[in-house]
Amino acid sequence: MSSLGTSKGILEVAKFAVYVTVPIGLMYFFANNTKNLQKIMGNRPYIVYPPEEPRPPSPEELREMAREIARKNNTG
Repeated sequence: MSSLGTSKGILEVAKFAVYVTVPIGLMYFFANNTKNLQKIMGNRPYIVYPPEEPRPPSPEELREMAREIARKNNTG
């Protein structure tokens, strides 16, 4: 650090202190104030599921549909 000079060294220490304290301070602020946390998390839909579609037919229903189609083809 002696090659940087004292003013640049102090600037680097100050920047490092800001980079460390800002995230810790924000985390402390939001973790201790649950209303803020709920307000922020309530505004964003994190998981959005698509609307539910009708279920596909079961294997038994598919077999019955195939039998009906085969009967129509055989009689017609």
